[in-house]
Amino acid sequence: MSTNVAQSAASKLSQMGERTKQLGNVIQDPERQKRVILVIVCVALLLDNMLYMVIVPIIPDYLEGLQKAADQEQLAAAPHTNSTNSTIHRAAEGNFDLQIGVLFASKAILQLLVNPLSGTFIDRVGYDIPLFIGLNIMFLSTLTFAFAENYATLFLARSIQGLGSAFADTSGIALIADKFTEESERSKALGIALAFISFGSLVAPPFGGVLYEFAGKQAPFLILACICLTDGVLCLAVLKPFSNRERENMPVGTPIYKLMIDPYIAVVAGALIVCNIPLAFLEPTIANWMEENMNASEWEIGMTWFPAFFPHVLGVYLTVKLAAKYPHLQWFYGAIGMVFIGASSCTVPACKNFGQLMIPLCGICFGIAFVDTALLPTLGFLVDVRHVSVYGSVYAIADISYCVAYALGPVVAGQIVHDLGFVQLNLGMGLANVLYAPALLLLKNVTQMKTSFSERNMLLEDGPTGLYDTIKMEQREKKRKGLCTTIDESGIETFVQRSHSEEESSGGEYA
Repeated sequence: MSTNVAQSAASKLSQMGERTKQLGNVIQDPERQKRVILVIVCVALLLDNMLYMVIVPIIPDYLEGLQKAADQEQLAAAPHTNSTNSTIHRAAEGNFDLQIGVLFASKAILQLLVNPLSGTFIDRVGYDIPLFIGLNIMFLSTLTFAFAENYATLFLARSIQGLGSAFADTSGIALIADKFTEESERSKALGIALAFISFGSLVAPPFGGVLYEFAGKQAPFLILACICLTDGVLCLAVLKPFSNRERENMPVGTPIYKLMIDPYIAVVAGALIVCNIPLAFLEPTIANWMEENMNASEWEIGMTWFPAFFPHVLGVYLTVKLAAKYPHLQWFYGAIGMVFIGASSCTVPACKNFGQLMIPLCGICFGIAFVDTALLPTLGFLVDVRHVSVYGSVYAIADISYCVAYALGPVVAGQIVHDLGFVQLNLGMGLANVLYAPALLLLKNVTQMKTSFSERNMLLEDGPTGLYDTIKMEQREKKRKGLCTTIDESGIETFVQRSHSEEESSGGEYA
C-alpha cells in the first residue's frame, strides 16, 4: 500500500516538474517573454500611480480626524477663552493645509533627487535588478501607509514611495524601450504603459474613497500591497534578476549629464514638464474652486478626473496609429497635443457647472496623451542614433521632467491661486503650452539621423577602449584622410589614395 502511494506521489511530482518545465520554456520564448515583461512593467506603473493618487480622498480626512482628536485633548488639558480657541483653530487650519501640501509633494521631490542616481545605476547593472528593487520598496511603502497612525509615518511612507518609483518607473520604461527595438512596436508598447499610468491615476481616487468609506483606511493599501507582491514574484520568476548574465555584455551608457545637454533631449524634457504642469497644478486647486464657484458636491469632486481617462486612452491609440503610418511626424503630434492642452487650460475658468468642466479636463488629458506617446519613443530613438543604446539615464530624465511638475504643483499652485487667482493660473499654463509648441520644430529632422553617427562620436570622443574600437577608429581616420585599404597579390595590406568621386560616394554617415 505504501509503495503504491509513494509511486503515485512520485508520478504527480514528475508531472508537475514537466509542466513547470514546459511553462518555463513558454516564458523563455522571446516574443512571449516580451509580452510578459510588458505586463510586469504595466502593473508596476499602475501600482505606483494608484498609490500616488489613492491617498487624495483618504489622507486629508484621516489627518483632519487626528488633528481634531489632538485639539480636543489639548483643550481638555488646558482650557482657554473662545477668542484664543478661534486663533488656535485658524493657525491649525493653515498649518494643516501646509502639511497636506508637503506630504503630497514629498514623493515627487525625493523621486526628483534620486532619479539622476537611479538612472546611472540602471545603466550599470541593467533593468531587471532596479525594477525588482523598486517593487520591493513600493511594497514596503504600501504596508507603511496601511498601518501608519500619525503624520510622521505617513510622510515616511510617501517619501519611501518616491524612492521606489525612481527605480521601478525608470527601469520599467527603459526595459520596454530595450526589448521593443522596432519603432512601431516601441510606440505601441509605451502607449500601453501610458494607458496603465492614466488608468491608475484616474481610477485611484474613487477606488480609495469607496474602500475608505466602507472598509477603513487599511483596505485599499493592503489590496495594492498584495498586487505589488504578486508582481514582484512574477518579476523574480520571469526576469531572474540575480541570475541574468546579459548585463556583463551591456555597453557603457552615456552619462546622464551629457544626455541633459543634448539639445534634442532637452527640448523633449522641457515639453514633458510644460505639458504636465496643468494637470499637476489643477489637481490640488480645482476642488476648492469647484466648491466656491459651482457648489459642487463631494461625489462630483471625487469624480472630477475619472471621465478624462477615456479621451486619454483615445489620444494614446490615435498617436500610436498615426506614428505607425507617419513616423516622421512625431514632433507634430507632440505640438498638436500642447496646443490642445493650452486651449483647454484657458477655458477651465469659464466653466459654470460640472458638465461643462468635463470638456476642458478631457481636452487636457487628450493633449497629454499625444505629447507623452509621441515624445517618449523619441527619447529612445535619440539615444539610439546620437548616443549609446542604453536607456536608464534618458528615461530618468523623462521621470525628472514629470517630477518637476508634480513637485511644484502641491506647493506652488495654491500660492499662485492665493496671490493672483485661479483664472490667471490657468491662462498662464495655457499660454506656456501654446508658446512652447513651436520649439518641437527642432525635432523635425530627427528621423533622418542614422545610427552610425553615434558610433563615430563615441569612438572619436571617448577614445578606443579595446581592439575592435581601435581598428574601427583607425579605419574611420583613414577614410577621412582619403585612404582606403587594399590587399596586394602577396597578401600585404596597403593604403592608396581614393579618388574624389569615391570620397563623395562614401558620403557622410550622418544625414
